Amino acid sequence: MAYIIGFVLVVITLIIAGLILRKRVYDEVDRQESWKMDIMNRNITSELSRIKNLNLSGETQERFESWKERWESILTKELPDIEEYLFDAEESADRYRFSSAKKTLRKADQILQSIEKDIEKILLELEELMESEESSRKEIEHIQPLIKSMRKQLLHNRYQYGKAEVRFEVELDELDEQLMQYHELVDSGNYIEAKELVAKLKADLEILNEQIEEFPSLYKACKNELPGQMDELYAGLKEMKEDGYRIEHLGFEKEIHSYQERLIDSVKELEKGDFSEPKALITELEERIQEMYHLLEKEALAKSYMESKVPTYQTSLEQIASTFEETKNEVEQLKKTYYFDDQDMEKYLNLDKSISQLKKQFVELKDGLVSDVAHSELRTQLDQGFEQLESLQQDHEEFKASIFNLRKDELEAKEQLSEMRDQIYHASRKLKKSNIPGVPTFIWDLMEEATEKSNRVLEALEKQPLDISEVQKTLAESKAMIDNVMEQTDNMLEQAYLTEQVIQYANRYRSKYPFLAAKLAEAENLFRSYEYELALEQAAVAIEEVEPGALKRIEENNTILSSV
Repeated sequence: MAYIIGFVLVVITLIIAGLILRKRVYDEVDRQESWKMDIMNRNITSELSRIKNLNLSGETQERFESWKERWESILTKELPDIEEYLFDAEESADRYRFSSAKKTLRKADQILQSIEKDIEKILLELEELMESEESSRKEIEHIQPLIKSMRKQLLHNRYQYGKAEVRFEVELDELDEQLMQYHELVDSGNYIEAKELVAKLKADLEILNEQIEEFPSLYKACKNELPGQMDELYAGLKEMKEDGYRIEHLGFEKEIHSYQERLIDSVKELEKGDFSEPKALITELEERIQEMYHLLEKEALAKSYMESKVPTYQTSLEQIASTFEETKNEVEQLKKTYYFDDQDMEKYLNLDKSISQLKKQFVELKDGLVSDVAHSELRTQLDQGFEQLESLQQDHEEFKASIFNLRKDELEAKEQLSEMRDQIYHASRKLKKSNIPGVPTFIWDLMEEATEKSNRVLEALEKQPLDISEVQKTLAESKAMIDNVMEQTDNMLEQAYLTEQVIQYANRYRSKYPFLAAKLAEAENLFRSYEYELALEQAAVAIEEVEPGALKRIEENNTILSSV
């Protein structure tokens, strides 16, 4: 029983699978049938009839026949074959021969795809042909009047083209021949070839039209304008030479002759149809003419500059030479009194050397003025001379200031020496007038040393010649020594006075504190021995043990009294 049920299920499954596969075949048959009907209903014949407006001959006739034959083959042979293939596929599906049905449908699908590609190609080539005819016709409608206009321009402006007119006429004739050839191709139905010819004709026409438009200005420039400018420039050179301008070094005459020959050659090249070289020459020559005029103007300005500035320069040079002679005389006198260090002497000798060089250069400059040296070159030399002269004047002023400072430094040194000696004198009087028991030995030693150093300053000032550097050195040493004397003296007097104040203040505790009395006695002994710093330390320690902070109060009170 189980076997029977299993068999029945298998049969049912096979039947269902068969129905599904057959349904798929039917669906594909319906799709391809619709595709076939779509192709049959396309209005290809109407599209092909558009070509009848053209000349059905030559290449066009061949293409039309080819397209028509292909379309008829599709309608009468390939589409009926598709119908047969679809019928066979359905029949195979009904018999459950699905493999055969699929194979047949694949073949039908390939044929339909091939038909689609052919139809697409036919329509594309047809559209290309129609567009070629239309675009070519419109281009020709534009080209024909343009050629006539170019002929008219040549006819009315013959003098602007010279011998090149014949060449342009020949090229226009060649364009007319291409026009005739175009019409012949159109009459023969060769529209694609006609389109290619129109493209060539258009390119040739654009080149020729550009040349015809451009030629007159180029021809005029090379034939008349630039040669005229060359002649004018040459005449200007001759006139400048006669007026004394030195322009031989520029070599313009030879260059002008070279350009004149090149302009003649350029005219011939233009008449032959070569525009590149003449264009380049025109650009080059226009720029070069401007450069030439600029250089000539520079030379003319240089001549005028030299005529106006040389006297000024000569006067300035003579003035600084004269003032330096005065400086030299002053230096010779000062050398008897003052010692000049190596740096000052080097500046002095360099000034003398520089002035001599400027004099020599000026002689060479004047020689150049009477020779054939270019004024522009002489101007450069003169400008350099002015710069050197300005620098020399500045150096001279600085040197004069430095030798003037010799006297000034001497007077300042004497004044400072006098002030320092006064300081020593006042310090000595201050010590003598003080009420202290005596002056420590080191203070007198410092004063003696300070006096010796001030004497060295005096000796340096009395030397002949005076070495101001040595004076300033000894002066600085003496000042430092005297400042130290003043500081030490003030410190010693302050310590002595403060010691007295501390002892007087501590006396109130002397009877009460025996140890304080002993230390105060020791401090008094030190005070009488001129050991004021030690005496202050001893007294300060004693009072601080009895009354902490007392020393600070005494110092503050002492400061207040001093300020009052």
